[in-house]
Amino acid sequence: MKNIAVVGSQWGDEGKGKIVDWLSEQADVVIRFQGGHNAGHTLVIDGITYKLRLLPSGIVRKNKISIIGNGVVVDPWALLDEIEEIKSKGVNVDIENFIISESANLILPFHREMDEIREDAAGKSKIGTTRRGIGPAYEDKVGRRSIRVMDLRSEKNLDQRLEAVLIHHNAIRKGLGRKLFEKEKLKKDLLEIAPQILKYSQPVWLKIDEFKKQKKKILFEGAQGILLDVDHGTYPFVTSSNTVAASAATGTGCGPNSINYVLGITKAYTTRVGEGPFPTELQDDIGELLGNRGKEFGTVTSRKRRCGWFDGVLVRQTIKISGIDGIALTKLDVLDELDEIKMCVQYDLDGKKIDYLPAAVEDQIKIKPIYKIFKGWKSSTNGIEEFDKLPENAKIYIKAIEKFIEAKISSISTSPERKDTILVENPFEI
Repeated sequence: MKNIAVVGSQWGDEGKGKIVDWLSEQADVVIRFQGGHNAGHTLVIDGITYKLRLLPSGIVRKNKISIIGNGVVVDPWALLDEIEEIKSKGVNVDIENFIISESANLILPFHREMDEIREDAAGKSKIGTTRRGIGPAYEDKVGRRSIRVMDLRSEKNLDQRLEAVLIHHNAIRKGLGRKLFEKEKLKKDLLEIAPQILKYSQPVWLKIDEFKKQKKKILFEGAQGILLDVDHGTYPFVTSSNTVAASAATGTGCGPNSINYVLGITKAYTTRVGEGPFPTELQDDIGELLGNRGKEFGTVTSRKRRCGWFDGVLVRQTIKISGIDGIALTKLDVLDELDEIKMCVQYDLDGKKIDYLPAAVEDQIKIKPIYKIFKGWKSSTNGIEEFDKLPENAKIYIKAIEKFIEAKISSISTSPERKDTILVENPFEI
């Protein structure tokens, strides 16, 4: 049986939701392995739009098991709200089809507040976070003072854990002249929702081992994109977790040999939300056109995304970093109206040509893209489901991408609808 990890090969928002939904129909188990409710997937199925933030995309499919792994940070109130929201659209969520790792770390109200305090205080140096407490929650996890799902089982244990974490946070709040956070109300609020969270709680690593023995197909679902990886992205303008495919193993509790294929979701142009370097950004009419045609607004925050040309240098780099076997090219139809299309194939750094993204942020800001120019196809690709039916110039552009990034294009998406996909190869059947 094939197990597949799906990751974003750019700065996120590549259209993972649609691809994961298509793959989840073939999978038995879908697992989120990192991030929090700062990342969103939008699915359009039979005319119904589902906006997911924490729940794995497989949740909208019947007879699938959806899991939140230990690598995810969970806002318990946001999760319960999302469950109620998805139930209101006719989707079933119960202990038979949904599991939360007992080791998952919780995002608490003081994490959200700390996120906001820091962003507001940073001024021009702000990171551009979603202000949902993700970063501070991961900091507490690494600092070994976090509250985990399993801590909700015992009031005595929860009290001790809250005492420890609030010593840290209240010291910072006091230094910033902020009101100290009260433990008792938070403890009461957590104990109130504890039964609703704990009923889904299990040792996920053990469940994965069972699923492997049963030869179930497992789909590991990443959030955001590799360029937001805390180690490999445009640091410090990154998220607080590792978004590379290797995190599928550590964020769920299985060995890397459990993953047989890595699929990188890749937009036919480039977008980015928030602050940070963006070599191919277009602050002109073409950038506006891409944003409007691509409906480039964040699923979670509704923030307008920055748009630019396809950056082949970056995608080739993320493919190597994450061990991507093939890519799913999305939003090709957004380019339909353009006279010409550009792809970045090198950078100029202080007069020197380089073929990779330098690690230093000051260099990332300075680099200038060097483009290869393609003729546009000036005709609709929307809804096309066969490669041979694409306009000739679209085929030329796609083949050029494939050759440059050194990875096979396994599918091409031509609209938000799941059926509007050109399938070159099925990762589950290779």
